[in-house]
Amino acid sequence: MPKIGVVVLTMGDRPTELGALLTSVAAQEGDPATIVVLGQGVKLPPLPDDVDSVELPQNLGIPGGRNAGLQWLRERGGVDIVVVLDDDGLLPRTDTFRLVREAFATRPRLGVAGFRIADETGTSQRRHIPRLGGKNPMQSGPVTTFLGGGHAIRMTMIDQVGDFPTQFFYAHEETDFAWRALDAGWEIDYRADMVLQHPRTEASRHTVYYRNTGRNRVWLAKRHLPALLIPVYLGTWAAYTTAQRPPLSGLAAWWAGFFEGVRVPCPPRRPMRWRTVWRMTKLGRPPVI
Repeated sequence: MPKIGVVVLTMGDRPTELGALLTSVAAQEGDPATIVVLGQGVKLPPLPDDVDSVELPQNLGIPGGRNAGLQWLRERGGVDIVVVLDDDGLLPRTDTFRLVREAFATRPRLGVAGFRIADETGTSQRRHIPRLGGKNPMQSGPVTTFLGGGHAIRMTMIDQVGDFPTQFFYAHEETDFAWRALDAGWEIDYRADMVLQHPRTEASRHTVYYRNTGRNRVWLAKRHLPALLIPVYLGTWAAYTTAQRPPLSGLAAWWAGFFEGVRVPCPPRRPMRWRTVWRMTKLGRPPVI
């Protein structure tokens, strides 16, 4: 069965939650996973003896921190599947890693398995369901993106399509990765039975949320979409964001990020193939929204 490695990023401000997460990881059935916790420019609290720690010299952002964890696992060796978990999450079931191993062992083209994010009541927020409309969180199946807070990803696929985009720092780094994976012929699944319990939160709690969301949407389009689809994608998201009626300060920050994305390059540009566009359309989410 595939060997699992676990990457957890932390800012050092959730020691109790981090301890609970690591306890739930240790309780998983089957062979123990290789676990590394990375402090984003902070000193880490004491960790269990079977957990390795890396204190990064500075906050590299979510994609940069994940890449550092991936590189650590590469150098350690012997890891086939990487499970990425939020430091304030929890694995409420003990069979999650068994399900991960079985999924990747039986489907050689499965590149990513996205977990279902649910609060302590078992409820999933609409934004945590990677389908248009956020419908039916209990339905597993193929999707076109995945949630960063809880997912399993095949190491050989990462080696083929590349790491997470460090320039993004925060927001949409998973979509950037997913589009590259789909264009390379890999499959992405949403798995309702692989659950990460996570406190109910709003994405806008992050101070950089609106600006980075606006900027990184533009970078996504410039990096990966055929030229004909770029204005459609960006126009759709501009209309959608305005219709959500964010606070004026948030809307101003979003537009500032949008024009930063237009002005600042984010190479490389590798447009996806039109057959990938059609494949995503058949999966229910064409790359225009």
